[in-house]
Amino acid sequence: MSKERLTIGSDGRPLPILPPERDARVWARMARVMVYTPAFLAILLLKAGEPTAFGISIELLMLASASAVVGGLFIGSQSDGRGADIASRTGIWSGSLVMELLCAVPILCAVPALFREIATSTMLHGRAPNAIDVPLGASEVLPALAVVAFMLYQLCGYGTLNYVVTRPLNWAINLAIAALIFAAYGANWLGVYAAERTFGSILMVGMVALVWYGILELRSMQADYDARHPPKDASARHLA
Repeated sequence: MSKERLTIGSDGRPLPILPPERDARVWARMARVMVYTPAFLAILLLKAGEPTAFGISIELLMLASASAVVGGLFIGSQSDGRGADIASRTGIWSGSLVMELLCAVPILCAVPALFREIATSTMLHGRAPNAIDVPLGASEVLPALAVVAFMLYQLCGYGTLNYVVTRPLNWAINLAIAALIFAAYGANWLGVYAAERTFGSILMVGMVALVWYGILELRSMQADYDARHPPKDASARHLA
């Protein structure tokens, strides 16, 4: 049974609604997976010669891997014991925000075009004599459907972003993420790689801005919460 937080502060005003407590071990394991998997895939693609049709996929995979390192640093800074401050109390939330927006989103943007190129490229695998080309058809967009699951994660209240922006803004942000991902994939499918890079770059700049704002907002919410509902050991720290 979960423990309910107080909703009214000592001054009679509503307290900020903070994300729930999360298991740092789960997020640390996820960080390890996100560090190695995209990086190894990007390196293998580079060794294959980086076909033009990969578009911005390799850059996105490397961004996801590097961001997982940063997310792990945030998660590792989490502490609720003596000496904990505002930053250490928001470590897991900040790390999860980094991984949700700067790891998951780049991978979701990279995978559809990557799948299409791997399936059709003659540079990555040889073509047998007298082989017949079989079009991928509708199955070509199946990897892009992972965006739907990500939107459910965000819009149903599981994501950290849900706690730092209003519900209408959260909907607008996630619809924009999906639109830019599908626009980048469409540009790659049409061979307009400059447009794909533009859409992908706009998406990533937006994610960086969201992470920046989200981490600062989480710190501000935690500071407000502590000021109007001090932790139990606040008096003990004061006496120490």
